[in-house]
Amino acid sequence: MELKKSGMVALLGRPNVGKSTLMNKLVGEKVAIVTDKPQTTRRRLCAVATHGESQIVLVDTPGFHKPRSRLGEYMTRVTHESVAGVDAALLVVEPEPRVGKPEALLIERLRAEKVPVFLIVNKIDTVAQKDLLLPVIAAYRAVYDFAEIFPVSAKLGDGVSDLRA
Repeated sequence: MELKKSGMVALLGRPNVGKSTLMNKLVGEKVAIVTDKPQTTRRRLCAVATHGESQIVLVDTPGFHKPRSRLGEYMTRVTHESVAGVDAALLVVEPEPRVGKPEALLIERLRAEKVPVFLIVNKIDTVAQKDLLLPVIAAYRAVYDFAEIFPVSAKLGDGVSDLRA
């Protein structure tokens, strides 16, 4: 089969929102370490996901946060640098109906890059009633015009096939 489409996609978000878990689901195997411990991903990690005639280089980034150490500063710099040169970005957030400061800063960075940004509302398995996702989506739509919005549970795989397609 000949590839007809390819591109690089950065996964961005604060620590422990499920970026590495989502990357593993999209690739179809465990390529990134997943733990409950924040800041497990300390460097850019790249993996290739092939779907039909398309191939995507996924770039998993450290969680974006306010740095409190040299390591934190390095990780924040890695996240910022990872946005440069990608074809699209996935902003991964938890189902909370507000845009936090880390997300707002990432959105500003993405706005400057002028790439398509997909909002990924992860951990929907933790929401008892799915209509509670509507205020989350509304809060993010109010601050940015996302290419598309996908509610997913990277852990369980819910919604991941829609995102992949």
